[in-house]
Amino acid sequence: MKVFIASVLLFVGSCATIRHSEKISNLKNSISYSDEGVVKKYLNTITSKELKVHLVEVASDKYNGRMTGEEGHNLVCDYIRDQYKSRDISAPESYPDYYQKVPKKALPNNLNASQNVIAYIKGSEFPEEYVYITAHSDHEGIIDGEIYNGADDNGSGTAAVLEIAEAFSQAARDGYRPKRSIVFLHVTAEEVGLYGSKFYSENPIFPLENAVATLNMDMIGRVDNRHKDNENYIYVIGSNRMSSELHYITEEANSTFTNLNLDYKYNATNDPNNYYYRSDHYNFALKGVPVIFFFNGEHEDYTKPTDTEEKINYPLLEKRAKLIFATAWYLANSKTRLKKEII
Repeated sequence: MKVFIASVLLFVGSCATIRHSEKISNLKNSISYSDEGVVKKYLNTITSKELKVHLVEVASDKYNGRMTGEEGHNLVCDYIRDQYKSRDISAPESYPDYYQKVPKKALPNNLNASQNVIAYIKGSEFPEEYVYITAHSDHEGIIDGEIYNGADDNGSGTAAVLEIAEAFSQAARDGYRPKRSIVFLHVTAEEVGLYGSKFYSENPIFPLENAVATLNMDMIGRVDNRHKDNENYIYVIGSNRMSSELHYITEEANSTFTNLNLDYKYNATNDPNNYYYRSDHYNFALKGVPVIFFFNGEHEDYTKPTDTEEKINYPLLEKRAKLIFATAWYLANSKTRLKKEII
C-alpha cells in the first residue's frame, strides 16, 4: 500500500512538473520581436559618443558632486530638462516645467528642497498604461574638500535614460510612436535613502496601478572584480519577482539584440548585499509594480571621489543601454499588457 501511494504521488508530481515546464515553454515561445529591424534601427542611435557627452557633463566638477538640494544638483536637473526640451519630449501636463518638487519636509538631514525631473512620450493605443525608465541624478557632493563626481554612480544611468529617450523620440517622429506611454524619470535623493523615488511613488503623476513596469539603472558604466576576465555582462535584479513574463522579455531582448551575460547572482532572495532594496526601483516594487534593476556591481571607486568619467567603459555602457531600450520597446509595444504573475 505504501509503495502504491508513493507511486501515485510520483505520478502526480511528474504531471505537475510537466505542466509547469509547458507553461514556461509556452511563455517563452510567445515572446518575440516581429519588428526586429525597426528596433535595431533606433537601438543603434544609442552610441558611446553621445552617452559620453551626457556623462562627461553630468559628472563634471562644476556641479560639485550633485548633492541633493544644492546648486550643483539643481543645475544638473536644468541640464537634463534642457535635453528633453531640445528634443521636443513632453513634460507632464500637470508639471509643464518637467519638475516635480520634492519639499524639504520630505527629505532627511535638513536638506534643501529638490526635484525629480519627468518627461514622457504619450502612447498611441494605450496612453493610460505606462512604462517607467528611471535613474537617480544626485550624488554625494563635496566631502572633506573633495568632489565626488559620481560618474558611474549615477552619471551612467542618467546618460543612458537620456539616450534611450532620444531613441524613442526619434522613432515616434518617424511614425513608430510606442503603443504605451513611456515615462522618463530622473529622481533625486537616492544617495540619502531613496527619498526622491519614495516621494514620487507616494505622489505619482501617472497612476501607479497603470504602471506596466519600471526599468531602473544605477551604475551601469563600469566592471566589477568578478567580471574582469569577461566584461560582457550586466547584473539583472528583480526581473522574476513579480512577473515571469518580464524576466523572459529581458532574456529575449538580450538574445535578439545584445548578447550580454545576464548575471542573476544578486537577484537571490538571500543575497547578503540586499541590492534589490537599495535603489529606486524598490519604491515602485512596494506599490506592486514589476521592476528590473540593472547594475554593474561595486568596484574600487564606488562611493569615492575617484569615480570619474575617464574610467567609464563607454562601449559596454552603450551595449547595456541598448538592452534596456529593447526591453522597454517590447513592454511598450506588445499587443497585450505585461502579466503580473509568477509561473
